[in-house]
Amino acid sequence: MRTATVLATLVTTALSLVLAAPAQAASTVDYVALGDSYSSGVGAPGQSGTCLRSNNSYAAQWAARNSPASFQFLACGGAVTDDVLKTQVPAMKAGADLVSITIGGNDAGFAPTVITCLTSSDSACAAKVESGKTYVNNTLPGKLDAAYQAIRAKAPDARVVVLSYPLIFDTTSVLCEMSIAKRKSLNSGAQVLDEMIKSRAAAAGFVFSDVRDEFSGHGVCSSRPYLNGLTVIPPQNSYHPNTSGYTNGYLPALSGSAG
Repeated sequence: MRTATVLATLVTTALSLVLAAPAQAASTVDYVALGDSYSSGVGAPGQSGTCLRSNNSYAAQWAARNSPASFQFLACGGAVTDDVLKTQVPAMKAGADLVSITIGGNDAGFAPTVITCLTSSDSACAAKVESGKTYVNNTLPGKLDAAYQAIRAKAPDARVVVLSYPLIFDTTSVLCEMSIAKRKSLNSGAQVLDEMIKSRAAAAGFVFSDVRDEFSGHGVCSSRPYLNGLTVIPPQNSYHPNTSGYTNGYLPALSGSAG
């Protein structure tokens, strides 16, 4: 009898605790993903529409894992800062809680610079990269500031996470689609771009999340690349993250900064 009484008491207590425990609250976070192809998911499978958005992008993966109250996927392949200002921010619902963005690479001439480096000499590649650095230092800051200010005005209380770009190339492997000199030139351009983005994000009071560490050792021509090399079909995938890059590079960077 005593054993039965003890067991009954334990069962009753356990049931009381279960019934008293509040149900798990649904997420109240309203999340908006802005930016360019590195946010829309270009480079991964499943791209659709004119903006080439993919459910394998870091933004869509974060939303799938965290079940936010709402998710606006406004990032668009090919976007520049003016697109953020004129198209993406106006489409945002007011009062977002979390905003993520990658922007600035297309302003700085990412695609034409890569094409020059693919088709020209080491010196021509270096010259094109230097031209991009000049733009980044002299013109891009004002464009980033304007885009960031617009985001803050539309979402005054949001946590805004500005993600960097990775260094695209591994520079240790001898065999690669570009010479070591070209790879180093392009990586140096990405460094300058990322540092400027970091500076302007800090000035805006935003959170800067640097993906360069996550992508370290996983550049194009490495043994386990997180980015596509030159891709013929579809061509837009060239030098963009693959699914591993979004899942193991960008997603942890956002998750660690989302608060």
